[in-house]
Amino acid sequence: MSTTNVTLCGIELSNPIIPASGTFGYGYEFAELYDINDLGTFSFKGTTSQPRYGNPTPRIAEYAGGLLNAVGLQNPGVDAVISEELPKLAKVFRKPVMANISGFSVQEYVDVCRKLDTCEQVGWLEVNISCPNVHGGGMSFGTDPKAAAEVTRAVKAVTTKPVIIKLTPNVTSIADMAKACEDAGADGISLINTVLGMRIDLKKKAPLLANTTGGMSGPGIFPLAVRCVWQVYNAVSIPIVGMGGVSSSEDVIELMLAGATAVEVGAANLTDPYACKRIMEDLPRVMAQYGINNLHEIIGGAHHG
Repeated sequence: MSTTNVTLCGIELSNPIIPASGTFGYGYEFAELYDINDLGTFSFKGTTSQPRYGNPTPRIAEYAGGLLNAVGLQNPGVDAVISEELPKLAKVFRKPVMANISGFSVQEYVDVCRKLDTCEQVGWLEVNISCPNVHGGGMSFGTDPKAAAEVTRAVKAVTTKPVIIKLTPNVTSIADMAKACEDAGADGISLINTVLGMRIDLKKKAPLLANTTGGMSGPGIFPLAVRCVWQVYNAVSIPIVGMGGVSSSEDVIELMLAGATAVEVGAANLTDPYACKRIMEDLPRVMAQYGINNLHEIIGGAHHG
């Protein structure tokens, strides 16, 4: 019998499948479709200190390899998440949840993390320093190792929960970014966030997205995700959460062989609300096909094969 359990920053998951932030809301909508407790966990919608209405529309576009989005961190703010969203989630999800956190200053990251640290439901703080769709925050911290380290140290000082720093691929060396975060105290690394791109409306002869640029997601960026996870695994000794274009159980195994302990599924949830359920249920079959008995044993396996 195959063993799908993995341990992420000291917390055991029944399987490595994690719906990615921004594609699964606060969970309870998907709980109407299937039992989300079967998932390893999920990362809820990116949360900031104050409510955000996001970017103007249009903010979603297609490209041949997936989706381009510039939603802009739309969320009700951390206080509403704690008072309204988490109590609703508690009715349908019994496991620790991953809190995804964004900010426009080091102090905002600190304030949001401090508040969510008090929530028993929250198992991990996934600190997003990689969002390409906002101005003056997000990715501006994730493209400078010193700034990334500063956010990491500041957040670690106010929380007892594992801190996982989410990185952007829009850098010269993602391995250097990950190492800076590890040295500053990060408990784990999430990668990759979306890749900066844009489309042009041929009729209007203008950018298709109101934000001009947006984040590329979907199967088209999967090889980039594999490369980044591979490089970061060689650079750090803390767990990696891999993501980027994952749409099958085979993709999950590939990212784990590259070095991921757990795997987030993002854009696939937007085109198929049962994507995570399908991937999760198919995982034992793929494990058997490739002679894998225990997922924990294959983490980083391609580096030693």
